[in-house]
Amino acid sequence: MIRDLRQQPNDVAAALDRLAIRELIDGYSDAVNRVDGAAWIECWAQDARWIIRGKQIEGRESILQAWTRAMDQFENVFFTAFPGHLSVRGDEAEAVTHTLEYLKPKNAPAKLQSGIYRDKLKCLRGAWVFVERSFQPKELPL
Repeated sequence: MIRDLRQQPNDVAAALDRLAIRELIDGYSDAVNRVDGAAWIECWAQDARWIIRGKQIEGRESILQAWTRAMDQFENVFFTAFPGHLSVRGDEAEAVTHTLEYLKPKNAPAKLQSGIYRDKLKCLRGAWVFVERSFQPKELPL
């Protein structure tokens, strides 16, 4: 049975936050697929931290530089992501985001990679952004 959320103001706010976070994850994925660094970095807070393959990258400028270098290695990329868990507490949230990627390096065979992001998010000036993303990849043999 679907409840009438219009009668539950707190539920509406929580549902809107959850939707906005899902849209952030979708926008992140879309930016990767279009190799749009400007749209991709808008998903991050200024002082964000990206933990990937054992390396911590601090701040939007450094994060964007690392992402651009990584994306330059590929001839083709397809990236999709979806939340497996999402917990919102006021202006902060945590999520577990599952990913699946098709990666075609410029000078190597294509590969599949899945992974899990452990995310921390904040709502800043009315928009949800990632403040920390910690990625654990898992190669999938073709």
